[in-house]
Amino acid sequence: MPAVLRELRRLPLQEILVIINGSTDRSLEQALKFSRITIVWCPEALGHDVGRALGARLTTSDTVLFLDGDLPIRAERLVPFLHAVERGADLALNDLSPYIGRFAEQDHVTRFKTFLNRVLGRRDLKMNSMTAVPHAVSRRLITGIGAENFAVPPKAQALAIMEGYKVTAPASIDVIKHNRVRPHNTGEFNLVANLIIGDYLEAIHEVIQRRGARGAYPDGERKRELAWGDVDAYEYRDTVV
Repeated sequence: MPAVLRELRRLPLQEILVIINGSTDRSLEQALKFSRITIVWCPEALGHDVGRALGARLTTSDTVLFLDGDLPIRAERLVPFLHAVERGADLALNDLSPYIGRFAEQDHVTRFKTFLNRVLGRRDLKMNSMTAVPHAVSRRLITGIGAENFAVPPKAQALAIMEGYKVTAPASIDVIKHNRVRPHNTGEFNLVANLIIGDYLEAIHEVIQRRGARGAYPDGERKRELAWGDVDAYEYRDTVV
């Protein structure tokens, strides 16, 4: 965390919020050594990504940058995300596509990320997602979709796209290689992977709720009433079975 805060102090930020929950690695002690930051400390773990929702609710800034306290990134590399929002984007994602292999080599989580973007008509976003940091958002987006939805990043992303907010992926930072390895995030179907897949299913459910069972994709000229047995409602014209 100290390395992350040192880089953030190099940027002209209005405020720095540090959300510490359920930590046992001296994060609070380390954060208290820095001045001009706001610390939100919760002795119990809040659960995956709930800290993001809490930060989104508490911040007053017009442009909000989300980071992981375990992943220090040089200040210069964070600037494109801030600039993207300042220039009109509502969500600026980290473009991880340069670091992802072919489809056959991708894990299940990556495929879910790609699938959701395609369902939403944003093939250009590839597998890029709010589950990955860094990303920046506008005050408009937080107010528009509600800070509480940031607790489920794929759902927040789906809402942003469906409600017409501007979503971009302006820069690439390889956070995959430097992601801290823990017992619960290793292996194909580890606890974190399963949680993220559940998040994506929740996001897809939201799309279906808003756009219908086919997600606004056309059904063509399919006469479903015949398949369902309502043959009396259909006017036959020269039909041979």
